[in-house]
Formats: sequence, structure tokens, C-alpha cells
Amino acid sequence: MIKLLIFCMGCAWLWLGCRPAENNPTVTESNMTDTTQLVTPGQYADVNGLHLYYEIHGTGSPLVLIHGGGSTLETTFGRVIPLLAKHHQVIAVEMQAHGHTADIDRPLSFEQDADDVAALLKQLHIKKADVFGFSNGASTTLQMAIRHPEVVNKIIVASTFYKKSGAQSWFFDMMKHATFEQMPQPYKEAFLKINPDSNALHQMYLRDVTRMQNFREISDEQMKTIKASSFIIISDNDVVTSEHAIEMYRLLPHSKLAILPGGHGEYIGELTMPQDLAVITGTVSMIESFLRESQETKN
Repeated sequence: MIKLLIFCMGCAWLWLGCRPAENNPTVTESNMTDTTQLVTPGQYADVNGLHLYYEIHGTGSPLVLIHGGGSTLETTFGRVIPLLAKHHQVIAVEMQAHGHTADIDRPLSFEQDADDVAALLKQLHIKKADVFGFSNGASTTLQMAIRHPEVVNKIIVASTFYKKSGAQSWFFDMMKHATFEQMPQPYKEAFLKINPDSNALHQMYLRDVTRMQNFREISDEQMKTIKASSFIIISDNDVVTSEHAIEMYRLLPHSKLAILPGGHGEYIGELTMPQDLAVITGTVSMIESFLRESQETKN
């Protein structure tokens, strides 16, 4: 049975920084969901030469969260962690050069990020986990499903593309001319709150921009090797085109697709987006339903 969920009612971080100031939302205490459950001590694991920061919230089936570019686990997932932790052991990580995890002398790649998360799961003695990645984190999630299928159960692939043609037409030209000044101030403040080293912040920015300027595509053949059940989520005003999301949905044998109203990550309350509790809880409800159900193959 084909289950294609499209809800059309009514970048990435650099894209947000390029938008006119009057269109950038102001996140206020009154329109944010409760994140008091987030005050749990973080931990570190030494994986592949990296001192990797992670937090564990809740109990239940393991669910890994991988944040977007230029972000921390709080800026990407701060609004949904308390909701997901009600039914899962949430393992939220901060990747190389981001947040609490310092940069090291090695290339930054989605493949390496995937290897680091897989190594973390091995250290935690978690044999298999669901993985939820947003934006750049979703690219890492795809690489986990390709490179480490033995540790991946289901994947949620949110707001990403696997080849350049899947991005909006302006995206890579914008990346070519990106400047540090275009990085949204809330991301800068979130990083500096964790690590006050402004040089480290600028290094993270350069790392992320360089990775996207040299974006390595995933071939259709590689995508077809993904056996994990997949839930593809994008917004109708995203850095990813709806056509590409549908292409990805058709390519993966065990997949679902939701196209939701709003901007990049608005459906999970990403920090720079409007904070609508009804939208956020609705997204989490769809994710929970996907994670509970048995695997199905599309006709």
C-alpha cells in the first residue's frame, strides 16, 4: 500500500541569514514549548579520535538525533526532545566542530559523521537504533543507513537532499558567496553560550560552508541499497524541492513522505523558525506513528 502523506495547507541556516530582517521570526518564551527536561548532564565518548559530546534523555527504544549545520542539539531539537523522550531513550549528539564537540585535524564529511555516530552506539552497547537527522544531520543519517545498516533500524530524513539538483535553484550559488555575517545571530549566540571561543565559532562556520561548497552526491544506486524504513519530511518552503523529496520517496523501498507547511525545520520548532506547539506536536505524533508500525514495501 502506498502511503504518501502530503500536507500542503494554505537552508538551511545560511538561507535564513540571507532573508530580510523583517521576515526572520522572533522566538519568545511565550511561543516556545517547555524545555525544562533538557537540563541533564552531557557526556563525552572518544570515537575515531574525536571527543564526541552526547546527551541521553528518557527511556525506551533508542532514538539518535543528529542536528543541522551551524547548529547544536538545542537549536535543532530543543523543542522536541522532551516530547520524544516520553517514549524513547533519546541519544542527542553534537558532531565535530559543533557545540560542545571540539574540532580536530581531519576533514569534515557526512560519511565521517556517520562513522562517529555508529562508533558511539557501539560504545553504548546499543545494537540497533532509530535515527532522526535534520538538514545536514539528515545527510549523515542517509550515510549511516548506507555505511552502517547493521546498527540502523528506521530513519527519519528531514529537510535534506542527496544530490545537488534536489536543492532550490538558488542554494548552491548562495553557498558559493556565503559570508560569516550571514550566519543567523541566534546560532552564533547558541554556540558561544557553550563555547565562548569566537575562533572556534568561525572555524565551525568555515567547516560547514566548505563541506556544502564541495557537496558529494549520493548515487541512486547507493540510495537503493538502503533497506531501513524511511520517513522523509520537508516543508513546502524548504531548501529542498518537493519534487526531489518525492523522487527520494519513490527511490527508497520502505518509505513515507510528509510535506508540511512552513519553513526549514518549522515543523520541529527549529530555533530560527516560528514556534507553534500544535505543529511541533503534530510532527512528533507522525514520527511516533512511523516508528511504531511494521515495515511495509510500496507497490
